[in-house]
Amino acid sequence: MNFRTDLALERCEILEKKQLEGIEIESFEAKSAKVTRIEVLNERGAETVGKPVGKYVTVEVTPFAKHAQFIDESLETVTEEIRRMLPEKGSILVAGLGNMKITPDALGPKCASMIFATRHITGELLKATGFSNLRCVSAFSTGVLGETGAESGEVIRGIVQMLKPDAVITVDALAARNAERLGTTVQMCNTGIVPGSGVGNARQEISERTIGVPVISIGVPTVVDAATLILDFAGDEIDKKSLPEKSMDMMVTPREVDLMIERAAKLTSLALNCALQPEISPEDMVILTA
Repeated sequence: MNFRTDLALERCEILEKKQLEGIEIESFEAKSAKVTRIEVLNERGAETVGKPVGKYVTVEVTPFAKHAQFIDESLETVTEEIRRMLPEKGSILVAGLGNMKITPDALGPKCASMIFATRHITGELLKATGFSNLRCVSAFSTGVLGETGAESGEVIRGIVQMLKPDAVITVDALAARNAERLGTTVQMCNTGIVPGSGVGNARQEISERTIGVPVISIGVPTVVDAATLILDFAGDEIDKKSLPEKSMDMMVTPREVDLMIERAAKLTSLALNCALQPEISPEDMVILTA
């Protein structure tokens, strides 16, 4: 049985050590969070883990639904890991993927609405802000195919051609195979994203290969496959072959999903803002984006 998951960490967890050839893994405790850095070094590793060659970082934090404080050590850790993936200079386009009307899928649009956009702040206006070195940032939500008639990848590619950013950051809700990672994990990678792949509804790939500039993808798992959930809870007491066929098509999310998405979007956007504008403190950034 193939488990659905967008997390590189979970794909590595189900492999034996001898199967991890071409993959480097580093895990450590960072203040109030656990960080796992995974690098897929070659095509052999990519084939084994089912992820493109590149870097994947997972930061496990206090569950969003139980943690209302955003300016803390978890924020510092997520900010630092995002900063490590960013190009040192250049303009950035942040794209929020997903459907605002479906709560488990609303992370991207909510995060994009809280990004500190600065592309329009130039000349005298820049001087008036008191900030001498603002990075050029643009932000928008792509919408979904059912509403817009356009693939997210198509929309991003068109905007990239117009704005010519040096890199794109996508933010999207993800799928996990372990229920304990829902709303407790932030993943970032430098290989782009295939929206909807974790829930069996893959859309056009958004990566440097398809849009022409580097793509950093950030996400939080908000759903888990129902069949996976049954197996996790039942363990050896149930035969995989006896699972209802419909369980393969169902995705489950926590009952506190509204709170989880709201807080995950706040932490993700604040970490992104702080990584992009290191001269501005988290406290000031909260005021600027309120």
